[in-house]
Amino acid sequence: MNDVTDATFSTAVIERSKSVPVVVDLWAEWCGPCKTLGPILEKVIAETAGAVELAKVDVDTNPEIAQAFNVQSIPAVFALRDGKIVDTFVGALPESAVREFVGRLAPGASALDQLLDAGDEASLRAALELDAKNVDAAVALGDLLLQSDRLDEAEAVLEPFAHVLKAKTVLARIRLQRSGVRLDGDLDLTLEHLLEQSSSNEEARSHLLEVLDALGPEDARYVSFRRRLASSLY
Repeated sequence: MNDVTDATFSTAVIERSKSVPVVVDLWAEWCGPCKTLGPILEKVIAETAGAVELAKVDVDTNPEIAQAFNVQSIPAVFALRDGKIVDTFVGALPESAVREFVGRLAPGASALDQLLDAGDEASLRAALELDAKNVDAAVALGDLLLQSDRLDEAEAVLEPFAHVLKAKTVLARIRLQRSGVRLDGDLDLTLEHLLEQSSSNEEARSHLLEVLDALGPEDARYVSFRRRLASSLY
């Protein structure tokens, strides 16, 4: 992000846009919507990891730039490529719309997507630093830590997402691993045994549900055994 002035505009925006798309954010200190939009622009453009750059222009102290863009109201945002305006919008758009705007300038994976695709521990932790609410990054990291038997760390990563089904699946696997239960081997026999006991034994029923949660909804047994359990109980 660069703060651009009338004096630096030609170099920082026009010339720079010949190498990389530049988004110009025209704002002012007194403008409430500008303060809403500014952090969103900064966040979304930072996630492009340099594929798009942001230039901030205070219209009160840089009137020549505002006149050049014929700005009538702010915030006003212009995208430049090769020294020419290729897109624009006025007003404080929501983050989803800003992402679409920036995405048109830099098609392809964002920095967050690239980190998720890399899939190693350092990349997944970096992805969560970029977006602490990203459940895909949390689940991938939790599963990675589970595989290396770092159960406490995996649980800590996943607990904030315990209400999400795919996170719940990995959390169930963590609990089973702690109790020494494995999901390989003749698991069908174990499930049948637990199902048989579930109608009269609450502990067996809880254990059965835990195993099914660990298998996850993509496993055919997740649905079939839940249906059979419901039938046996009701």
